[in-house]
Amino acid sequence: MGNAARRATREKIRLQREQERKREQRRRQVTITLSVVGVVVLIVAMVAIWQSTRNRSEVYAGELAPISRTAEGDVVMARPGVNAPVLDIYEDFQCPACKNFEETSGDTIKRLAAEGKVKVVYHPIVLFPQEPLRGNSLRASTALRCVPGDRPWMALHDRLFKEQPREGDVGFEIDDLVAWGKEAGVTDANFESCVRGQQGASEQLNYSSRTMQSANIKGTPTVKLDGKDLEYTAFLPGELEKAILEAQPK
Repeated sequence: MGNAARRATREKIRLQREQERKREQRRRQVTITLSVVGVVVLIVAMVAIWQSTRNRSEVYAGELAPISRTAEGDVVMARPGVNAPVLDIYEDFQCPACKNFEETSGDTIKRLAAEGKVKVVYHPIVLFPQEPLRGNSLRASTALRCVPGDRPWMALHDRLFKEQPREGDVGFEIDDLVAWGKEAGVTDANFESCVRGQQGASEQLNYSSRTMQSANIKGTPTVKLDGKDLEYTAFLPGELEKAILEAQPK
């Protein structure tokens, strides 16, 4: 074999090895890319699962923080000495979005208050001007005013949302309100006569008007943390808890 033939053979072998090296590089790059993509997909899936779990409604059946009514008509749920952060909840018992908020995050709020991580102030108001929404809301919120406070107040509060009439239907009948209050544990001797006479209805309307004006309430639910409106995305349990914990006094 002459020199030219040998050089041609060596060149052919070199080219074959170069092609094989490039093919191997491409295989490695594809393998690395697929591995990276797989890791990214796994991370995204894990984050999605974590977010879903974090924002899943919880069930809290523990002790409640003490509940009391202020002279203005607000209802406060907080451990003694807990003054911040403050979570203000403006709600109407005839409001479907309020019911959804209560069902989604109500137990998280109760737990955080019981743990001393937040002071919660409830503002039950009559938002709707049209009937039968207005009458429904007024009967419900006035009946709740007949409850002295503490755990029966919260039990009836939750029951009112559970029994919320469909929009356009007349609901929250007096007999039902009396029965629900007794089932909630109200033992005050004046409760039934207070509900049947709708005692405090005018005070409830004045309270609603005053509260909506002073807090600039345009709709319900409105939730404020230390006086600042929370976006609806923060109404989810995990997001709400995150906001409350971040607002803890330093």
